[in-house]
Amino acid sequence: MKVALLTSGGDAPGMNAAIRAVVRTCVYYGIEAYGVQDGYKGLVEDNLRRMHSFDVGQILNRGGTILGSARLPEFKEEKVVAKAIENLRRRQIDGLIVIGGNGTFKGAIAMEKQGYPVVAIPGTIDNDIEGSEYTVGFFSALDTSMEAIDKLRDTSFSHQRCTVVEVMGRHCGDLSIYSGIACGAEIVVTSETGFDEKKILDQIRNARRSGKRHQVVVVAEHMTDVFELANKIDEYTDYEARATILGHVQRGGSPSAFDRVLASKMGIWAVELLKDGKHNLATVSKGLHVNSMSLSEVLTKDVDKPNMYKYLEKLT
Repeated sequence: MKVALLTSGGDAPGMNAAIRAVVRTCVYYGIEAYGVQDGYKGLVEDNLRRMHSFDVGQILNRGGTILGSARLPEFKEEKVVAKAIENLRRRQIDGLIVIGGNGTFKGAIAMEKQGYPVVAIPGTIDNDIEGSEYTVGFFSALDTSMEAIDKLRDTSFSHQRCTVVEVMGRHCGDLSIYSGIACGAEIVVTSETGFDEKKILDQIRNARRSGKRHQVVVVAEHMTDVFELANKIDEYTDYEARATILGHVQRGGSPSAFDRVLASKMGIWAVELLKDGKHNLATVSKGLHVNSMSLSEVLTKDVDKPNMYKYLEKLT
């Protein structure tokens, strides 16, 4: 049996741990593993190489992905998907494991529609795969944002400032809300909470008048211009305000213990699914418990995730 694997879309800490788990599980079962360079782009260009156990040594603690990643908008076209499948079948590869986020999963669905077996592993800092409570990379990115916001709070307190911090997450607010709880943010703004500028400004002004020395406002990307918001806070309240965009620093760095374990379990599970003839599936988590869900459901079916906003209400 032969299995190929690729990483696609935005990189996430823990992707290398998943690659390692896939390759070493293949070796354990006597399956040939092939790595695809630069995601679906490499699949279309037939850029594959055989991988052995020694190829994935010393990568467990590394951020990014040793296989590389690239976005390929053309993969939406049926003929481009067919070309990728043709390359795999010519090499007599029996199945594909893809590691990535929403767009990566859509590519997997497109391949399944043309009859090629795929299993997907959720690897994205955004935690926006609906069927999985947590995705590989989420908690590592959370650690990075927490450390940055903690440092910003130190200087915010020293200078009696209001600090506005933009956190990544695309259109999912999980990274922002978890960061807010972990760092004790006074206000968190996400698509789930909505953005009521007047209410936020009033809340900040009232806190200042009651004697609060500093405040931290965490804002999910795409919600508003954080620099403009900081200027309005400066004008409307007695705080000096500063804005910071954490940006892609949240993608990099060594993965957390949680992400290393989750990625390892998902990598093993993905290989075993293909080995048993099961596909059109994604590995999903409930905490650190790993299971599988159909690709057609995983992007839309909500799992019973904890409502973190009710915790935030009690803490601010």
